[in-house]
Amino acid sequence: MTTEATLPTTSASPTARQVWTRARGIAVALVVLLVGAVAIAVVRSDARHGGLDPRSADPHGSRAVAELLADRGVSTRVVTTVEEARSAAGPDTTLLVAAPDLLTERQQTGLHAATTGSGGRTVLVAPGGPAVERLVPGVTADPALSFDSTLSPDCDLPAARRAGDADTGGIRYSTHLEADTCYPARRLATLLRVPDTSEGSAQGTTPGDTVVLGARDILVNDHLDEHGNASLALQLLGSRDHLVWYLPSLSDAPDPDDERSFFDLLPSGWLWGALQLFVAAALAALWRARRLGPLVPEKLPVAIRASETVEGRARLYRKANARDRAASALRSATRTRLAPLVGVPVAQAHTPEALLPALSARLHGDGQSLQPLLFGPPPGDDAALIALADQLDALESEVRRP
Repeated sequence: MTTEATLPTTSASPTARQVWTRARGIAVALVVLLVGAVAIAVVRSDARHGGLDPRSADPHGSRAVAELLADRGVSTRVVTTVEEARSAAGPDTTLLVAAPDLLTERQQTGLHAATTGSGGRTVLVAPGGPAVERLVPGVTADPALSFDSTLSPDCDLPAARRAGDADTGGIRYSTHLEADTCYPARRLATLLRVPDTSEGSAQGTTPGDTVVLGARDILVNDHLDEHGNASLALQLLGSRDHLVWYLPSLSDAPDPDDERSFFDLLPSGWLWGALQLFVAAALAALWRARRLGPLVPEKLPVAIRASETVEGRARLYRKANARDRAASALRSATRTRLAPLVGVPVAQAHTPEALLPALSARLHGDGQSLQPLLFGPPPGDDAALIALADQLDALESEVRRP
């Protein structure tokens, strides 16, 4: 029985252990980053849980104001769809829209149509420019926010005068309508009360109106006990017997006809920004594609023997099967060395009409027989290339012979 020796593997591929040893540092770093991201997301989600929700006792919730309203006989009902909010509008109801900007254009227009002439009060919390223009036509939002959060009423609205200073600073609004403009910041109001002058509202015992708040601070648990926030919130939300608190949610599906395209979701200045990026990319491409200067000779750090250079170039020729280039290099070098020996200028060494007659006269033979050797076609295989090199060497030796 014979045993075969097990030869060591010659594969250069790393083993699984080697791969793990090299990659474990990166894997551990990625795991740590992932765990940190999840922890931060959990902490932030807990901190923002129930934002502006009357059922939430979190710092950003609004359960405190709902409890105070309940003590005064005002019932609070939470709705999560625009249809429920529209059907709840009535003369004895205050409708609070917690996030008007989350509604689509069609939903905002439909909600405005339902509340107009209902005789009730609509409270909009920090609506942006497009939302406030659809929900309260005639009111526009200023792009610049208020730097001061606590402001003075500076208006004749009884609720604002009784409350005094409050944290209404945020989005600022302007209007050409007859309205109560309160808590101004740089001459623009952060709280507006716009009376409903439609015919339907005039028939009710109490005229309807719309209140636009520039910030949500007066409604959240964390700020309710500061300044006159509680007084202002209770007066704005407690003027009717019922409060409907509308919190838009995922269940509030938009109308299929109101679906927006990808470009509608982009900010208004995306085209100008894209143009600037394109110009910057073009300039960067021109900068990187500039023409290089002339070659600068530089001394090699080490001396390399000529034989090594020849062998290296020969290996490259062989690897690329470049017999034509190798033959051309051999013939060119031979012609360059033979020309001075037969009295031909080096500049004419590669011209058959000048070199061949001189060689023929030196060798006392027919120059046409030298034509295939010095100016012939490339060899077809390696053996022919070796034979060509031997013949060129023999020709040069014969010419050099005295």
